[in-house]
Amino acid sequence: MSSRGKCPFMHGSNAESAQSVTAWWPKSLNLDILHQHDTKTNPMDPSFRYREELKKLDIPALKKDLMDFMTNNQEWWPADFGHYGGLMIRMAWHAAGTYRIADGRGGAGTGNQRFAPLNSWPDNANLDKARRLLWPIKKKYGNKISWADLIVLAGTIAYESMGLKTFGFSFGREDIWHPEKDVYWGSEKQWLQKSGGQDSRYSGDRDLENPLAAVMMGLIYVNPEGVDGNPDPIKTARDIRETFRRMAMNDEETVALTAGGHTVGKAHGNGCAANLGPAPEAAPVEDQGFGWVNKQSRGIGSNTITSGIEGAWTTNPTKWNNEYFYLLLTYDWELKKSPAGAWQYEPINIKEEDKPVDAENSSVRRNPIMTDADMAMKMDPVYNKISQRFYKDHTYFSEVFARAWFKLTHRDMGPKSRYFGPDVPKEDLIWQDPIPAGRKDYDIAAVKTKIKNMGLSNSEMITTAWDSARTYRGSDKRGGSNGARIRLEPQRNWIGNEPQKLAKVLAVYEKISAEMGVSIADIIVLGGNIGIEQAAEAGGFTIVVPFTPGRGDATQLMTDIESFAVLEPLADGYRNWQKQEYLVTPEELLLDRTQLMRLTAKEMTVLIGGMRVLGANHGSTKHGVFTDHEGALSNDFFINLTDMQYKWVPSSANIYDVVERKTGKKKWTATRVDLVFGSNAILRAYAEVYAQDDNKRKFVEDFIAAWTKVMNADHF
Repeated sequence: MSSRGKCPFMHGSNAESAQSVTAWWPKSLNLDILHQHDTKTNPMDPSFRYREELKKLDIPALKKDLMDFMTNNQEWWPADFGHYGGLMIRMAWHAAGTYRIADGRGGAGTGNQRFAPLNSWPDNANLDKARRLLWPIKKKYGNKISWADLIVLAGTIAYESMGLKTFGFSFGREDIWHPEKDVYWGSEKQWLQKSGGQDSRYSGDRDLENPLAAVMMGLIYVNPEGVDGNPDPIKTARDIRETFRRMAMNDEETVALTAGGHTVGKAHGNGCAANLGPAPEAAPVEDQGFGWVNKQSRGIGSNTITSGIEGAWTTNPTKWNNEYFYLLLTYDWELKKSPAGAWQYEPINIKEEDKPVDAENSSVRRNPIMTDADMAMKMDPVYNKISQRFYKDHTYFSEVFARAWFKLTHRDMGPKSRYFGPDVPKEDLIWQDPIPAGRKDYDIAAVKTKIKNMGLSNSEMITTAWDSARTYRGSDKRGGSNGARIRLEPQRNWIGNEPQKLAKVLAVYEKISAEMGVSIADIIVLGGNIGIEQAAEAGGFTIVVPFTPGRGDATQLMTDIESFAVLEPLADGYRNWQKQEYLVTPEELLLDRTQLMRLTAKEMTVLIGGMRVLGANHGSTKHGVFTDHEGALSNDFFINLTDMQYKWVPSSANIYDVVERKTGKKKWTATRVDLVFGSNAILRAYAEVYAQDDNKRKFVEDFIAAWTKVMNADHF
């Protein structure tokens, strides 16, 4: 028997006794993603407002400190070529490069690179050192600069210090304080797992699983050694094109970013990878948050091991110039192995003066290198044509890269109204989803009266407002009611928006807008509010739904159809609808949409109950409409859901009959989304609160509060 006693407490270090609910019952609906950033995890005071702190920030002083930092060598982690620019750019690149268009998740907007799993991804090796190098600056400016902003700014200043004229920069990214649980990074059970097998993210003819963008678990985008580690630039080009497309980049932006990222800095693979210790999350306490520590041999400076590839891409890796294209397109390249055993390309018969010097010893010159991804810029016909143009016109390349870098590092920040600082570009960019400012100085009561007299039903007004607002994604701050893009392509023809009914409502709203001089976006929300108020009155409560004016109407020219296509809802549990059957359950799809809309489990519960009795189901179906007074805002959904005089009988796929126990008579029908509020212990607890006799008003007030949150989610 071991002399070492077992820990008697139930906590994470005792794996035998600390099994989670989902570990015991894997099919249990996990609501944690709805409450992952609870205020209990936030060390800042409740009154803390980052935007107010930014107003106190001495931006010129911060930028000067960062500029000085770039060449202030620190012995514990020496700078390559005496310049930290390459490391800072990689840090910012890898923070922003996780963004994907399918669900808007990832990106640099939250400082999530500090936490697992990102802080321990193989592709992020040694970025823990980059953040620690920046700590003195973060410490100095404190609350006035978030980690999220500092990481991106450090990469941007790095480029400026090397000679690039950047396009701009915005502050405004707020930090999170614990790992994100809502981001699906893939089903693989090991890092850098090759394609194929049950856990593969590929199917068919190398079709990448949605919403993923990276080709492997633990990579930011593609494998630098080639597909599954097998060099083949043409195959790699295919991966690059798909990955960067899912990061919202076109071919020209892709070439610019690849070349611009490799114009400066170097790759690291000069040593034995087996000597590296575990990643930060698995490292011993004495390593103090550092991972990949080499305790067997010198593992810093020229002997650093990161990707395994070893060398610089250009002759002068601390200068912004056109050497990347010169070397790539001028020389022939051959496959070789790095000291760490990774595949890389090295030039044949290169001139001595074209070789970069050693990262620590300027008297020694080394071969430049290219990865399989770099060779794709030469071998793929489309990429080659772009590369040739960039090579011939360095000014054009610099402009395209500067804009692409700005897009990469700001794509998840949302509209320009969220931007802050003196370097915010004045130009409106199509990917920022521009919206003109709307009027605020109008007679709201008069507009409401006009809407009421137009003959629309409460259901028509409520569903139109909901469908307009539900597109909002808190992940990248896109979508929502502002802009009234529900009347534009592609949204006006989405199946989930019931195009025929929508067209009827919009025709009425367009007339009101023309007569009253008010944006259609405001009218849509006002119409929904009127529907709620009238339904509440029918339920016995006289309540005014809060309204904030000022939304504007976007035009079709302001709307990138392809970009907005990814916002189309494939399911909406709030309207008891899904486009088709999916591998995941309807209730899991409901959780995903709820989390993207930044709603809590309580808000989800009260909204579902209200939407059902209001008759807001897609296609006017009756599933989940547990009331004899449809159209009145009441807590009937919860009363009847929790009433034991009924039993629930499966009828067909995802459909259940609600049957009276005594008579066997079918009273209602329901879906899984309806029944989960009675079957899941947490959701049932909420449902019981709203079913209580003394909580009828609470239900109405909570519903209106949640409704208003959805309507205003994108209104800055």
